[in-house]
Amino acid sequence: MNRTPLFPAATGVRPEALPATGIRPAPPPGTGPVPVPVAAAVRFRAACPDCRGRFELAAAALRLAIGATSRTTFYTFTCPECGASVRKPAGERIIELLTGGGVRTLRLHTAL
Repeated sequence: MNRTPLFPAATGVRPEALPATGIRPAPPPGTGPVPVPVAAAVRFRAACPDCRGRFELAAAALRLAIGATSRTTFYTFTCPECGASVRKPAGERIIELLTGGGVRTLRLHTAL
């Protein structure tokens, strides 16, 4: 069995300074990414332009696409009443609400 320590603290070498081993030590408590709480029951009110139905959708039922312009920034869902695919424009406030509510987001890239 190899008894070589993974991170030789006794030699004075910090783990961050080790060669690229692919292994990193756990961050100290109180550091690192801070999880953003999202309520489990977030619902969004929506309406279908085809059947004129009004309903509430869970975040998982919506998709948000953010493009370079207002024309390419929109959200989509499937109407639960008639099954139509619905695409609506998303302004800054809608983007803020949908992303804050946990809606999956796709960032569209522009052509170079």
